[in-house]
Amino acid sequence: MADIDNKDQAEMDPADMEDVEDVEEEETGEDENSKARQLTVQMMQNPQILAALQERLDGLNGSPSGYMESLPKVVKRRVNALKNLQVKCAHIEAKFYEEVHELERKYAALYQPLFDKRSEIVTAAYEPTDEECEWKTDEEEELTVSKQDEMKEKAKLEEEKKDEEKENPKGIPEFWLTVFKNVDLLSDMLQEHDEPVLKHLEDIKVKFSDPGQPMSFTLEFHFEPNEFFTNTVLSKTYKMRSEPDESDPFSFDGPEIMSCVGCTIDWTKGKNVTLKTIKKKQKHKGRGTVRTVTKTVPNDSFFNFFTPPEVPENGELDEDSEAILAADFEIGHFIRERIVPRAVLYFTGEAIEDDDDDYDEEGEEADDEEGEEEADEENDPDYDPKV
Repeated sequence: MADIDNKDQAEMDPADMEDVEDVEEEETGEDENSKARQLTVQMMQNPQILAALQERLDGLNGSPSGYMESLPKVVKRRVNALKNLQVKCAHIEAKFYEEVHELERKYAALYQPLFDKRSEIVTAAYEPTDEECEWKTDEEEELTVSKQDEMKEKAKLEEEKKDEEKENPKGIPEFWLTVFKNVDLLSDMLQEHDEPVLKHLEDIKVKFSDPGQPMSFTLEFHFEPNEFFTNTVLSKTYKMRSEPDESDPFSFDGPEIMSCVGCTIDWTKGKNVTLKTIKKKQKHKGRGTVRTVTKTVPNDSFFNFFTPPEVPENGELDEDSEAILAADFEIGHFIRERIVPRAVLYFTGEAIEDDDDDYDEEGEEADDEEGEEEADEENDPDYDPKV
């Protein structure tokens, strides 16, 4: 058989021989790629290797690129001049944001009468007229005038029937509580024991710092008289800075919140939802007797929002406090920028749909990429799902 194989090989066309060699090289290359890929997967699952890689990447962070190091001195000198120009740009940008803050303060005064009217409607201090209650939906705009009149009359009769069946509610009950429950960022803070308290929330206002004063804004939560605390207003002030850091001017990206100050809540005895009472059993070491001890400990609550960690003068915080403040700043900014100006849309859920639309496209792209990766893995003959 060996002789026959050698003979066949000798009689084979040279071009065919090259094709055979190419196929063998491709198969060898695929085997090597497969082994390399499996080795990479195994390495990335090793915590020690990942830690070493991360340490290496951290060391590279902020270090000059090889290209910059290779530049002639005269060129580096000019790049330094560009950096100085960039620092000046950062200072101009800081002034820009200061003027934006002044504009916000100016227009806040124009918005406020509308927000006050909103509060009056919510709290039943003012009953809007029929004209003020007119609102055309997209479907209504497509209907004929006669059809619209017919539907309005039908809706009016249904509303009158409902009013007869139940007591006519005042204002818009649980308006702000509903807003909070509709927004993930805020609902995550809510506990079941917070809800009875927030039913008494009548309004949220934003107050900006006076002209010439350091940049800041205050969130005011206005409550109707209630059984939980004697305060009528709970406030929280966020102090901001709009100037580049001298030690790192290129990191400037607009005003940043430096600290925040809450307020003292004057809780009614036995109604403080930020505390809870627990019972613990203690055993005496000598006698072996057991006693029950009652302790008061902190409790998860939205109202912890008004007692943020204090920032020391040196600005140094432990990791837990930094995480709490970072989340706190995000929530305060979101309430100021989104919730207060568009409260009714968060109440109805329309603003939430808009927020979701902002992320849908990114999510679809991510899903597509994952699908492509899964398809590649399934088509790979060397793919092992266990690895």
